[in-house]
Amino acid sequence: MEHKILVRSHVGSDGILQIKVPTEFKDADLEVTVTIQPVTPAPKKTPEELGYAPGFFEEVVGGWVGEPLVREDQGEYETREELA
Repeated sequence: MEHKILVRSHVGSDGILQIKVPTEFKDADLEVTVTIQPVTPAPKKTPEELGYAPGFFEEVVGGWVGEPLVREDQGEYETREELA
């Protein structure tokens, strides 16, 4: 039974590539073929291209006008026993 899986992954600065396969293959001997093909990152979209109205972030960022926001005391919480 042959399975083909496309996985995109990032190789860190240490040169190590980590690949996770579906759990159906756990505790099994596998033959794996790796094809190295650089991925061109997709161009970043503007907020307008993502569906935001023009000037949305300029209007809302830092735009809170009113009394300061305060997080009230959360009270005590119960301590639960750890399940073994």
